[in-house]
Amino acid sequence: MTSTHISRWAEDLIIYSSGQFGMVQCSDAYSTGSSLMPQKKNPDALELLRGKAGRCLGQLTGMIAVMKGTPTTYNKDFQEDKQALFDVVDTLLDCLQIASGCLATLKINPEKMRSGLSADMLATDLAEYLVRKGVPFRETHHMAGAAVKLAEDKSCQLSDLTVEDLKPICSLFEEDVSEVWSFDASAERRDTEGGTSSRSVLEQVQKLRTYLDNNCAN
Repeated sequence: MTSTHISRWAEDLIIYSSGQFGMVQCSDAYSTGSSLMPQKKNPDALELLRGKAGRCLGQLTGMIAVMKGTPTTYNKDFQEDKQALFDVVDTLLDCLQIASGCLATLKINPEKMRSGLSADMLATDLAEYLVRKGVPFRETHHMAGAAVKLAEDKSCQLSDLTVEDLKPICSLFEEDVSEVWSFDASAERRDTEGGTSSRSVLEQVQKLRTYLDNNCAN
């Protein structure tokens, strides 16, 4: 499971470091140039982490295949687990060190990340705006969907719709609906356990640090 999570994490960073996104940049220590294209930077370490997950899963699959034909007692077949176990432990320890290095040296591009945001991501916030005015979410969900459809028909951003545009969908839309179109405010509104607000994120970070301090002596 750990190698699977590392693989998915690595894939996210591979995508976000690509030319199409450019949201993060891997350190030269964990990437190489292309042998053919001088402008290309290959996230080698991340790709290797992704590949090592397949190796670990292969060892697990092999052990399950050994077990599947044995009766429910100890059998000599099970000595095959040693090679798989030692290989996976060694591989995973190396992967954790490399993943830690990749993350510690990763460069973040906040401007690129923000440029990837679009108003339609706030459609749920539009629904929640009406919930705060007393409309059940099961109804506001459809109303927000109607607003999205209207923006598509008008070939404009959801945030470009005026109060006059929104009033036919629900009479409770007022001028303060403009406050919905803030990505920062959207994140801060989710101030719950595991939420996206600054307070919640910092709380989660502190919990993880406490867990590591208590369970990982070295």
